[in-house]
Amino acid sequence: MLIANRGEIARRINRSAQRMGLVTVAVYSEDDVNSPHVKECDFAVSLDGETTQDTYLNQDKIINACLETHADAIHPGYGFLSENSVFASRVLAEKIIWIGPAPDAIASMGDKLAARELMIEAGVPMLPAAKFNSETSLEEISEEIGFPLLVKASAGGGGKGMRIVHAFDDLKNAILGAQREAFNSFGDETVYLEKWLPDCRHIEIQILGDQHGGLVHCFERECSIQRRHQKIIEEAPSPSLSEEIREKMGQVALTAARKINYWSAGTIEFLFDGHDFFFLEMNTRLQVEHPVTEAITGIDIVREQILIAQGSVLSVCQEDLKIAGHAIEARLYAEDPDNDFLPSPGQILLWEPSSAFNAGAGSGNYTGLRLDSGVETGCHISVNYDPMMAKFICHAATRQEAARGLAKALETVKIFGLKTNRDFLVLTLRHEAFLNGLTTTNFIENYKNTLTREIGRAGYRDSVIALVMEVQARSRQKAKALRTISSGWRNSVMPLESIRIESAEFGEEVIEYGSRRDGSFRVRFKDFDTSVFLRSREFGLVDIEANRWRAQFRVDADRDLFDDFVSWYVHGPTGSIVIRQLARFPICQSESLGGELLAPMPGTVVLVTVRAGDTVEKGQVLMVLEAMKMEHQISASAAGTVTNIFVGEGEQVANGHLLLQLEDVENR
Repeated sequence: MLIANRGEIARRINRSAQRMGLVTVAVYSEDDVNSPHVKECDFAVSLDGETTQDTYLNQDKIINACLETHADAIHPGYGFLSENSVFASRVLAEKIIWIGPAPDAIASMGDKLAARELMIEAGVPMLPAAKFNSETSLEEISEEIGFPLLVKASAGGGGKGMRIVHAFDDLKNAILGAQREAFNSFGDETVYLEKWLPDCRHIEIQILGDQHGGLVHCFERECSIQRRHQKIIEEAPSPSLSEEIREKMGQVALTAARKINYWSAGTIEFLFDGHDFFFLEMNTRLQVEHPVTEAITGIDIVREQILIAQGSVLSVCQEDLKIAGHAIEARLYAEDPDNDFLPSPGQILLWEPSSAFNAGAGSGNYTGLRLDSGVETGCHISVNYDPMMAKFICHAATRQEAARGLAKALETVKIFGLKTNRDFLVLTLRHEAFLNGLTTTNFIENYKNTLTREIGRAGYRDSVIALVMEVQARSRQKAKALRTISSGWRNSVMPLESIRIESAEFGEEVIEYGSRRDGSFRVRFKDFDTSVFLRSREFGLVDIEANRWRAQFRVDADRDLFDDFVSWYVHGPTGSIVIRQLARFPICQSESLGGELLAPMPGTVVLVTVRAGDTVEKGQVLMVLEAMKMEHQISASAAGTVTNIFVGEGEQVANGHLLLQLEDVENR
């Protein structure tokens, strides 16, 4: 079986396939040559390219890889070609088993406008919507639907090609942006407009069908907590559904599936306003969040997909399915929640999940913690792909147990080298509103000011003390003689040693330290002075004791200790902090020019909206960057005049690259 995907889902599919005795084939791009899924499959085939169009979206290369390795079947996973009916037809034409629904079913749901018409025929409740094309009158459509509305890609999903619009003046640019993003993600720029419910819940029903008419629903998942229309926390069952609504929604989902003679795994998505629910879309593939359903039902959904593709009947019937406990999944992304969730590509210097996580498929009652990861230490998070790194799942007897267990386990995960949303996830899972089930699609917007982790001064000092102990130990390792003597030791009273550090939380300061005769170390801050014992140090773990308080920290650096500007990653009992060790003596630098706009992340310039000499207003969009299949607007921070533009459309830029220069109107 060839797995036409990458990352965590390729590994997840591989596990079930190998447990079933199947030989598996991975495919990979140049970015993924050393990725875990390549190593774990029995065979691997290079797709010879970097972009998604050249690799995971290249139908010819995928089919040729299947033929060359004599694979009998293809599993597409999610995203990429998983909902491409043309690809599914080509696979079947080559006498290769397609592990998914029939191409006709994919096509009927792939065009979301056509899907709406089918669902209306089936009596499924719908929201108002209309197609957009060059001959469409935006005034008439927007008046018919009403604001707020959603501009939405007709092909694909995953939050790509979507824009919420609250006013007519913003509609045209939203359509253009959604079209670009849709084309880059799915190769189809068709979009449509749909009524947007601003404060609702996103509920979806998991279905399974075989090729003999068997069809069941596996209850619901709630996926309301989202950013950029992309889910980050999912759970099953929903805390908001009554048994009556649950049964009704499940039956509507089965009606929708029967309308298109559906088999394999699929998901019917709804918006729920607390009273009524409305069809959103059908995903004719495996969902990212399928593990929470596996946990509460005990079904291995990937195994079912494979058996269905082989012609087997469903291994379960509706009467057999019961909800056992509660499961919550959190998606770990390489992104910066404090900077509007901008992607944070780069290398993972350390990836060390808690040993409490396992990597198996969910089964049985209350399966505890599960990890579906696509990364390991040394992996590079590329700008070419979605920045999701892993999924963490907790299954427990109650919702609160699952939330608290998942938060605690996430807190212990050691991730160094790039920014992630880990702390944001922990704070969300512990938030009173979340624990009380107040999870609407506006959750992040409503509570974002309380979802930022602030390390206190005491926690910061503890991390710095651990860092100082690591610095002095490494200094002794570099010594050419008397390595067992503590750093700074003299046969007389000598001044304390010092390091100059900087953190985002507390700025720059100098920390002094030195050894004492009793084996302890004195560590002095500008506002604090303490004695510390280094109890042990091995494999990056620093065990310290101060004032009868003892804790263990993981301390790693991103480069050699004696380089200037070392970034230290310190992980303690309640999370991580990045501390920058600066040169001992500040380096003089020339002042930067005012008005410079820099790239906030690596990406491709897809649109430049201004020219040199243009006068712009504060907040005006000047450029659009595309990274990790999402667009990011670069706006003017103040009113001014564009004096220089340093990049053009189609150009790739690095993080911090100079894009353009503005002359502030007030300074002219």
